[in-house]
Amino acid sequence: MPAIVLHPSLGRPAADFGPILAALASAGHSVHPVESGTGDTLHDLADGVIRALDAADIARAHLVGHAFGNRVMRCAAADHPDRVASVALFGAGGRFPGDDEATAALGRIMWDRGTHDDVVDALRIAMFAPGSTIPDDWVDGWDPDLARAQHAAASATAITDWWTAGTTVPVLVVQGLDDRMAPPANGRALVDEIGARARLLELTGMGHAMLPERPADLAAALLGFLDDIEG
Repeated sequence: MPAIVLHPSLGRPAADFGPILAALASAGHSVHPVESGTGDTLHDLADGVIRALDAADIARAHLVGHAFGNRVMRCAAADHPDRVASVALFGAGGRFPGDDEATAALGRIMWDRGTHDDVVDALRIAMFAPGSTIPDDWVDGWDPDLARAQHAAASATAITDWWTAGTTVPVLVVQGLDDRMAPPANGRALVDEIGARARLLELTGMGHAMLPERPADLAAALLGFLDDIEG
């Protein structure tokens, strides 16, 4: 059973995957959250994921990327298909941008932070569905320098290099219907483009943060997908 390797979102730590790790491990999977590396392009970041596999003596893995992390994992699948058993994308963006209000709110979370309450208000706009509880570790834990480097790497990489996650691996796309940073149109367009090797799940009550909002549903979706492709 291939290991599961997980890459976090823009400027975020791998600890964000904490809410789903126990469920994945309980199902018998070896689980490896990885911190983002840096480099000039997404290809460099994808190579960093492969180096993490090598360091853990993992021959092939199921890759999971949250938000920005799914760009890295899609690039890894495109560049190293022999090392990738599948790709799961939580909050797939890249083609249809977030709305202006949400994008501005992300800036107030990441770079132009005000008071605690200011950040919470911005998180409600950019990252969380209406009514979701915002945990303290999402008010904090942001790395603006890492985010700048990641954004530069993405900007230096053609979307055609990574958008389809290569041409062979199975792909799961999970989109929050309340996601204002990566609108659901992204997932729909991706699945329409790559066809039978992809499946799409859209969930209500979930924004761009996803992991602290509906962890049980995310874990169940991922495990069901892996069960199907592993037989």
